[in-house]
Amino acid sequence: MALAYSSKSAVAVARLATEICQFPVGDLGDDDAWLFVEACGVCGTDWDIYERKIGRNFGPVILGHEIVGQIAAIGKAAAVKWGVNVGTRVAVEEFLPCGVCSLCLSGDYRLCSRTDVRSNSPILRYGATSTAVKPSLWGGFSELMYLHPQSILHRVPIGLEPELATLFIPISNGIRWIAQEIQPSPGGTAVIMGPGQHGLGCVVAAKESGYRSIIVSGLSHDGARLEIASKLGATHTLASDRQDLISEVMEITDGSGADVVVDLVPGSLKPLMDAVSLIKTGGDVIIAAPKNEGGEVSYLANQLLGRSATLRGVRGHDRRSVEPALKLIASGRYPLEAMCTNVFGLDEVDTALRTSNGGQNGSIHVVVKPQA
Repeated sequence: MALAYSSKSAVAVARLATEICQFPVGDLGDDDAWLFVEACGVCGTDWDIYERKIGRNFGPVILGHEIVGQIAAIGKAAAVKWGVNVGTRVAVEEFLPCGVCSLCLSGDYRLCSRTDVRSNSPILRYGATSTAVKPSLWGGFSELMYLHPQSILHRVPIGLEPELATLFIPISNGIRWIAQEIQPSPGGTAVIMGPGQHGLGCVVAAKESGYRSIIVSGLSHDGARLEIASKLGATHTLASDRQDLISEVMEITDGSGADVVVDLVPGSLKPLMDAVSLIKTGGDVIIAAPKNEGGEVSYLANQLLGRSATLRGVRGHDRRSVEPALKLIASGRYPLEAMCTNVFGLDEVDTALRTSNGGQNGSIHVVVKPQA
């Protein structure tokens, strides 16, 4: 089985440099497929790879892993395995796990070393695999993308537009981190530090989990994001550069602190220091952003010890969180379209990445539409 044309793709050929390239679309076997990419969201990890901050030599790579599209061609065995046919709209997880290691067998396939962007070994992962690895089309910033036999696909609910469906990753991450990694506390308090796309996903997850108070902190320039957080269910929003976060949260909670604090602020260790000061006895502190500076480890340890609190690092999503995320997006219960702030074509991928980085021009969730 073959498609009779090549695919135009935006390739990150070097640090902060993109070129439009053409790649041939080859034959398929029984176990794989080709995808027409309809929309692909831009994630912070895309920028980290684009800036070559993650610390491995990716080589030329087609970025983009928040992928939604239609099956263009598919092998017979793959159609049976995935339960899809030509024309089926699917969301594609970025992970291409080995399927046989202990992590994969336990359900934690997102942590498998073969698909871990932090691994020092060769990896297979959408948005992070070099174009030197045949058939080259391993990312969502492309007209067509190869679907490896280990791909993890999810049917997109009928009627859900591709641009909105790309939110499946920030929403499923929120569900995984707030509702599945820990035991939710209905009627309790959740503090979410950072109102980006994943922070807003956590707001929705906290609302769905029954938290009575949902407090979102950002900076004074995050006014538009904090306003959207309120529309999605936040009961309080705070600008931590103008307000004392700890005293404000303690006032809201009558001095008891939060049941869970999610730190989504990359780089600085201060938000994590604040998080362990905000948590109530027996609560959970969730780290969902990498840190790159030192700090008082003894302070963190003593605060956690004194509160008998749990410090948990979280990464990614899985089948158990993506499926409810897609259903939630399709339900229309939340005005999630407010998160979709910018749309770019394939020739504008560099602009899309720069716009997404740091929320330039008020961006929250940036989408690339390769077929536009």
